[in-house]
Amino acid sequence: MAKVTDMVLLNKPGEKILLLGNHAIARGALEAGIALFAAYPGTPSSELTDTMASVAKDVGVYMEYSTNEKVAFETALSAAWSGLRSMTAMKHVGLNVAADSFMSAVGMGVEGGFIVMVADDPSMWSSQNEQDTRVFGKFANVPVLEPCSVQEAKDLTKYGFEISEKFKHMVILRTTTRSSHMRGDVVLGKLPDEIVNKKRRVGKFQKDPKRFVDIPAHSKTFHPKILENIEKIREEFNNCPFNKIEGEGKVGIIASGLAYAYVKEAISWLGLKDVKVLKLATPYPVPFGLVERFLKGLEKVLIVEELEPVVEEQIKLWVYDKGFNLPIYGKNIVPRIYEMDTKRAVKAISRFLNIDTPIDFEELESKYKEISSILPPRPPSLCPACPHRNSFFAINKATGKKAIYPSDIGCYTLGVLPPLNAVDTTVAMGGSIGIAHGLSVSLNGATNEDIYNKKEVVVATIGDSTFYHTGLPAIANAIYNRSNILVVVVDNEITAMTGDQPNPGTGDTPHGLGKRIPIEDVVKAMGADFVEVVNPYNIKKTTEVIKKALEVEGVSVVISRQVCALHRVGQAKKKKQKLPTFRVNPEKCTGCKVCITTFGCPAIFWDSENKKAKIDPTMCWGCGSCAQICPFGAFELVREAK
Repeated sequence: MAKVTDMVLLNKPGEKILLLGNHAIARGALEAGIALFAAYPGTPSSELTDTMASVAKDVGVYMEYSTNEKVAFETALSAAWSGLRSMTAMKHVGLNVAADSFMSAVGMGVEGGFIVMVADDPSMWSSQNEQDTRVFGKFANVPVLEPCSVQEAKDLTKYGFEISEKFKHMVILRTTTRSSHMRGDVVLGKLPDEIVNKKRRVGKFQKDPKRFVDIPAHSKTFHPKILENIEKIREEFNNCPFNKIEGEGKVGIIASGLAYAYVKEAISWLGLKDVKVLKLATPYPVPFGLVERFLKGLEKVLIVEELEPVVEEQIKLWVYDKGFNLPIYGKNIVPRIYEMDTKRAVKAISRFLNIDTPIDFEELESKYKEISSILPPRPPSLCPACPHRNSFFAINKATGKKAIYPSDIGCYTLGVLPPLNAVDTTVAMGGSIGIAHGLSVSLNGATNEDIYNKKEVVVATIGDSTFYHTGLPAIANAIYNRSNILVVVVDNEITAMTGDQPNPGTGDTPHGLGKRIPIEDVVKAMGADFVEVVNPYNIKKTTEVIKKALEVEGVSVVISRQVCALHRVGQAKKKKQKLPTFRVNPEKCTGCKVCITTFGCPAIFWDSENKKAKIDPTMCWGCGSCAQICPFGAFELVREAK
């Protein structure tokens, strides 16, 4: 099977290949002649970032894993100011982090094409909220493109660069979990010579303080120009090749992005013939000229879109201003929450047309719930040998579970689940330290004189990549304001949750020129009152250090460092190394269940017949933690690592 890198770099125009949505976007960026790509990984956008990292050296593109989305946005923006085609990618909540610069930069415009790819996550499969980036586009007056297929994901990326360059305006390419992760055939276009010849392009920045220095005297001139530009883009979208009118009839359906694909499936399923469809790849700004052509002869219209009524609100307001007497249905029929799918489209269209659905969905859902109720639950879990489990276990042991545990965004958020129960709050990237500081001040006294009266112990946990992402300002604030908290940085030496990307703690970069920044050096320089590095695979030592840190008045930082188990196992398999294995000695096991009820490694299970703990050898990754926590020494090493 061909590698993704090879397929994305295949220079055979007209060749049809199978690609993931995110891979297709990478290909589209390459066909457009991108010169710079910067991003912080975030599911469901990560495959785009990783693909660009894997091909960057081979095509003369500068690519970096930035410390957060704001920095990535600014890096790519400055390249666009310098006349280079550039791109940044992030998940929807990443745009919140970049928003400060994003909102201010709109009026400054660009020289080279600039695309901000944002992947939304309807139904929140891997996210803490369900926001719609199209609303952000409307708010900021930035045009939004939304693909309905893998082919269109590639082609819209190229189109986005052209539109951005033509109007000197940044463009949002909005995907969702499904459109980023679906697979489909893609007909390749031509790769430009500079990509084929690996030619690294160099931009030129033309000084213009009135444009690039965003002080009030200058920014007052931006807003009118932004509004004027967005209306020009609206006119351009009337002729966008990805917007089209299909079919004839007295009733019409307008669908944007992937919702269009669901609508087409629903129409086929319902066997409808006389329905007129407007496919929109440009949900903002909606091209009203095209809409007006579409509405001619229609008696009523349904607007199908995922999440917020972005298209619906624009069209309803325009129809009202025009004085059209036409009933328009939308979120009164189409759900505003969770993912759109074919079933939802069928139900909405059936209700819109007052016809029966082809099957009884309520009965089907009732049967599904009945079957689901008898299936065993399968909650997510930290991997076998995950060092985060050891860190949480040690924290629980050191505090006696009598502390408040703010945590953060990453694999370690799974510490919320039993038996660890070591996560009490999670808000956003870097939020653990800010929340911990606020709790300490609020619960232990709000003045410096009595802040050290520890009525409540507060222990924050944060990952290494998240620490660099947005943890730095928070810990600076805690130290500056003389907080009294313990911060445990669970450092697994990789950005594990999104696919093993590097970060400043690793020093690795796609271009090979990175410099490692040790977390302990950073917090020492900031003035933390206690700093120590531990190996969480040594549970006793880790517990002792956490206890010691809790006795210190001020901000204590324990860096619990051990490489991600999944990454370690992957590297071992590549090198054909055998991991150590453990077994339970049934003569020593008393059936106390401490290993299950307090530690919870998924490789350990309960043998109900013999009333003993057992290890599944196919899941054991040989960390040896079980041997440390068992009070009776029942876990024994069977084979050393080889």
